[in-house]
Amino acid sequence: MVDPPPPSRAAALLLWLAGNGLRLTILAVPPVIAMIRDDLRLSATEVGLLSSIPPAMFALAALGGSLLVARMGVTVALVGGLALVAAGSALRGFAPNYAMLLAMTVVMSAGVAIMQPIMPTAVRQWMPQRIAFGTALYTNGLLVGEVLAVLLTAPVVLPIVGGDWRLSLVAWSVPIAIIAVIVRIFAPRSPPQATDRPRKPQQWLPDWHVGLVWRLGALFCCVNAIYFSANAFLPIYLASKGRADLISAALLALNLGQLPASLLLVIVAERLRRRAWPYVASGVVSLASLAGIVASNGAETIGWAALLGFSDASALILGLSLPPLLCRPDDVARTSAGMFTLSYGGAVLLAIASGALWDMSGLPALSFAPLAVCAVSLAAIAIHMLRRKELV
Repeated sequence: MVDPPPPSRAAALLLWLAGNGLRLTILAVPPVIAMIRDDLRLSATEVGLLSSIPPAMFALAALGGSLLVARMGVTVALVGGLALVAAGSALRGFAPNYAMLLAMTVVMSAGVAIMQPIMPTAVRQWMPQRIAFGTALYTNGLLVGEVLAVLLTAPVVLPIVGGDWRLSLVAWSVPIAIIAVIVRIFAPRSPPQATDRPRKPQQWLPDWHVGLVWRLGALFCCVNAIYFSANAFLPIYLASKGRADLISAALLALNLGQLPASLLLVIVAERLRRRAWPYVASGVVSLASLAGIVASNGAETIGWAALLGFSDASALILGLSLPPLLCRPDDVARTSAGMFTLSYGGAVLLAIASGALWDMSGLPALSFAPLAVCAVSLAAIAIHMLRRKELV
């Protein structure tokens, strides 16, 4: 048996770059969504449908990533996902109508969806001795990609392309295409396989009979639901309290609060690998932050939002490292795919539940109740996994 190659700076850089590809083109839309709405004469419902496609595809297409890894290997699968993201994003810019824009958004989101279970597998193969560190690296790339798209689209990209929202979407596809080429050229080569016996076909469907798939899915569902629903309901919640002036700062704080967590975990992730207490702490801090958002009505809301982003991102990064840490190498992709399918599907349902609670009760604060349940459940699931020796 050939020993795996030691982690390299090239592998670390490739993971970080590929992580950018997970969010860059998705977050390029919010800064120009008003322009898209006016140009295509979209209703609020049509805007909402356009925004809901990415998380829905994350659930529906995650198994495709596992299939590609099983059939083509990590590098080819990852390059294929990046190419699909770049192509879908670019073609959005040439969409003549809303239907075509939706279709190309589905293509782009499918590329991101299949990349998500590929990334933990890439970490397992490219940096097997430093899995938590590799996971923190690509997640940092993911978060940086979110911030870059939001911060640079209006002041930098739009002026370059003459204020055309279509060309701005095309422009953001270019770095993704470049990353795909870089990964294809410089990706670490897999060690040669032993040839003394035939290799069994690699399985790609999650084993739904394995409890670990469901526990990881539930844990990650809590993390995703808190993030996506907080971004969705925080603006309209603040507006309902007459504090629309806080919306921009609170949303920026919620998302920028993730970056310090990411940078910190790049340094200390290996010390926290498989530890249960960070998830418990994240659940407690998230619960306190949600309570603070509901109870406050001023500048302190921004601080609570930043704290929520920090705590949720910490659990996100450490949670993404669990499939490669807890599974056999051949099972990482399919277990990750099952985890993403369950977690994003659950997050969509919980977002609907949050809205329904608000509508039925007439109490805006109740939209955060499912998120509070998720915060408590995150801690409870971690304690359960600790008792099962899956965490320590």
